[in-house]
Amino acid sequence: MRKEKPLLLDEIKEKIDGSKAMIIASYDKLEPNTSWAFRDLLGKSGSQFEVVKKRVFLKAAEKSGVKIDEALLKGHVGVVFISGDDAMVPAKAVFKFSEENGNILQVVCGQVEGKLVPGSELEELSKLPGIDEMRAIMLGLFTSPMSQMLSVIEAALAGPLSVINEKSES
Repeated sequence: MRKEKPLLLDEIKEKIDGSKAMIIASYDKLEPNTSWAFRDLLGKSGSQFEVVKKRVFLKAAEKSGVKIDEALLKGHVGVVFISGDDAMVPAKAVFKFSEENGNILQVVCGQVEGKLVPGSELEELSKLPGIDEMRAIMLGLFTSPMSQMLSVIEAALAGPLSVINEKSES
């Protein structure tokens, strides 16, 4: 083993241990400009995209206690290390970016809250609303009955007032 490989192995292990979630994707062609645009997009959501060698990644994952089936990893491998609280924001970004660029990334699997999730399930989860969207929906549910009640009261008050107004004009 070359001198660089243990350092690379330790670096990848630290990233696995330091991330709250990760998404593992395979790809065939990822041009430098496309890669930089993808990294920039993920950087805004508190995550980082790293191209890794399969063997080094599998060894680092094993050292971190993450069991990944080697048969799943086909082609080149890229890993999105997520450090933010909401793992679905970067997941949505990954699927949207892949779709906009001719499905250049195929999400193999992901690790969310310590559980290994297949790529198809991760895609379904990414279609659900995020934490901020859920908060907005919940707030809307709380305020909706109050605003409807206010409309009913306004209508009840406006009815007799309009009758009195019409009676005074005639």
